[in-house]
Amino acid sequence: MDALDGKDVLLVFPTNHKKNSTVRILKTPKTESRVRKIFLPKSVANMLVDWKAEQDEMKEILGDEYMDYNLVMASTFGLPLGDGAIRGPLKKLIEDYNLPPVVFHSFRHSSVTYKLKLNGGDIKAVQGNSGHAQVNMVTDVYSHILDDDRRKNAELFEEAFYEKKNLDPQMHVQQENNNAPVADEVDPELLAKVLANPEMRALLNSLAKTMK
Repeated sequence: MDALDGKDVLLVFPTNHKKNSTVRILKTPKTESRVRKIFLPKSVANMLVDWKAEQDEMKEILGDEYMDYNLVMASTFGLPLGDGAIRGPLKKLIEDYNLPPVVFHSFRHSSVTYKLKLNGGDIKAVQGNSGHAQVNMVTDVYSHILDDDRRKNAELFEEAFYEKKNLDPQMHVQQENNNAPVADEVDPELLAKVLANPEMRALLNSLAKTMK
């Protein structure tokens, strides 16, 4: 603190113990990309609304004893939460349900992965939420996803064209939307399954162009 001389420090919170020389501070973000608008799922937004209601109730009960620093996540008396507030419950959750031993930061990677899968690979949209200053941080995750999809595509081709397995009995080809004849040796339902994959459809289109 003395060396920084208050540089980038917005607020110094009081310590919980008089003999404690460590203090928590509120700093300015490290990079401009850290200041961003986040679009929350409705369920998460409702959780925050409920959290705020409980916080307001606690403020009313404690009165002047509540130290209001306008924090979203705060302790019972208004002070910032330490990492133990997350680390402890997460460890218990992992032990109770025999889950893989991960740290809380792992969920950031998982969030990027699932968002890329859901939005079809819109890297810039995911980067806006994750706050990665460099887009290659997101593309590194995306490369793993593509490898997984390519592996699945290979398995799908094997089952559809070589083993002739019926992958999805509920899927039907809409022949009225596709006048191209289907070869007798290819199961129409399996072909529809393959064409439902955007990456596979693009690959087949590219192959068709080279055969013209």
